Amino acid sequence: MTEPLPPGAVIGILGGGQLGRMLAMAAARLGMRAHVLDPGEDPPAAQVAWRHSRAPFDDLAALAAFGRAVDVATYEFENIPVAAVEAVARHAPVRPGEAPLAVAQDRLDEKDFLSGLGLATARYARVDGPDDIAAALAHTGAPALLKTRRMGYDGKGQARIAGPGNAATAWRAIGAVPAILEAHVPFTAELSVIGARGMDGAVVCYDPGLNTHEDGILRTTRVPAPLPRSRLQDAVLATGHILNALDYVGVIGVEFFAAPEGLIVNEFAPRVHNSGHWSQAGCAVDQFEQHVRAICGWPLGDGVRHADVAMTNLIGAADEDWPALAAEPGAQLHLYGKAESRPGRKMGHVNRVGPRS
Repeated sequence: MTEPLPPGAVIGILGGGQLGRMLAMAAARLGMRAHVLDPGEDPPAAQVAWRHSRAPFDDLAALAAFGRAVDVATYEFENIPVAAVEAVARHAPVRPGEAPLAVAQDRLDEKDFLSGLGLATARYARVDGPDDIAAALAHTGAPALLKTRRMGYDGKGQARIAGPGNAATAWRAIGAVPAILEAHVPFTAELSVIGARGMDGAVVCYDPGLNTHEDGILRTTRVPAPLPRSRLQDAVLATGHILNALDYVGVIGVEFFAAPEGLIVNEFAPRVHNSGHWSQAGCAVDQFEQHVRAICGWPLGDGVRHADVAMTNLIGAADEDWPALAAEPGAQLHLYGKAESRPGRKMGHVNRVGPRS
């Protein structure tokens, strides 16, 4: 194992959104300097970072210069092109590397990876064209979700199929691109686990959170999740299994469906995760500091929860209520510095804290 990076080291962050912003702030708390590469003029992360390189993710010269200017690099969202990570990795270590990113960017590869580990997933089938849908439905059953294999987030890039009769409409709705058909899972709850793995192979997982989505967008995460302890332990063990199988370094978010027959792994995100924001108020070391620690070779922090937390995303114009939120007892307000609110856009979040139950 290489020596841990000391305070004063430069951490490169590919992507300048709110997750990059909070990573940069966590790095600063540990005496590190954050260098962000993002094509935007004033992205949220650049407002708090030590340095901002404005360049598109396909600018190989800019990526090479970025890699030479940092001691270690990471990425803050999973749609960073793998080629961009590879370009940076020629000059500086990137953690996690391109392999977890490549798997997570293709829903079919992701499902194949998870099922190959022996983890339960929704029934699924490959769909390369509209003529494949009938056979896919015979495997998954109906209703089912047709999802683009690549891109797509917060409910985008997917269409519901009630039966063969609306298959063509669903295919057009997702843009007529390579897809995966997933069986509908009659779940009773949605869970996520934030886990971390260090360079020495140590694994730390936070308590599973209970998630509520609306229109495909995460609205709230609550800890503790009101599920049987055995079910929560299964989610943590599955997360550790994924981390080790990927030889992962950094923080990951793994989403689960709690179904009558047991836990179903939905997907994983190779980055810090929206559903882990509660850790900012509920743990001594939050997910952002944990990620910085991991990629810099530091010991992982204690993930034990010391409080009950309800995290609520501020979506669209909800951040305009900041005066009331700032005055609310027990509320920890985080605003992302975005200039313009739009429907469905995450503008901030609030953590509401109570005694640990």
